[in-house]
Amino acid sequence: MTVSYADVFGIQPVRAHGADICPGDLVRTGANLFPHFVVIAIAGDKAWVRNTQTGADGVAPLDRCHRIVDVTAP
Repeated sequence: MTVSYADVFGIQPVRAHGADICPGDLVRTGANLFPHFVVIAIAGDKAWVRNTQTGADGVAPLDRCHRIVDVTAP
């Protein structure tokens, strides 16, 4: 994974209450809208994620993942 402003400045993102992340969820790892990742599995405080555009897998700290809510869903 690349280094972000959060890494450099030690910013700890706060996830909204009740925004638990589960395998299969669509997430992002920063303030930008892209890239999007699909959560493959969760182990402790780490998430195995797959980039939806490139298919590349990675491991990200769970507290850096923000669930993307589908606003088009009924």
